[in-house]
Amino acid sequence: MGNQTHKGWRRLLNAAGYSWAGLKAAWRNEEAFRQEGLLCASLVPVALWLGDNAVERALLIGSLLLVMMVELLNSAIEAAIDRIGPERHELSGRAKDIGSAAVFIALLNAAMVWVMILLS
Repeated sequence: MGNQTHKGWRRLLNAAGYSWAGLKAAWRNEEAFRQEGLLCASLVPVALWLGDNAVERALLIGSLLLVMMVELLNSAIEAAIDRIGPERHELSGRAKDIGSAAVFIALLNAAMVWVMILLS
């Protein structure tokens, strides 16, 4: 059959499988992802309880999910850089530092959203 491109539902199922594999790999190999995942799992019920309306609950939970998404991207960048080679290179270090900064900003965003909603 060769190298056929899947379409429709088959493509969606394949994409879901790749996503699940990525989540499992991140959980297995990335301590920061595990820590943030556990924090997210513990704070989502709190967000559902503390949010006064759907918008507040969405902001509280969305800010947590944003941290998880940015951590996944940061981990992907780090894995790609590490795949290239172990030697130190200015651009490799810069890419890793920028990815880390993105995670930091996502964490600041989550903290800010939580503080503003809880103090309102």
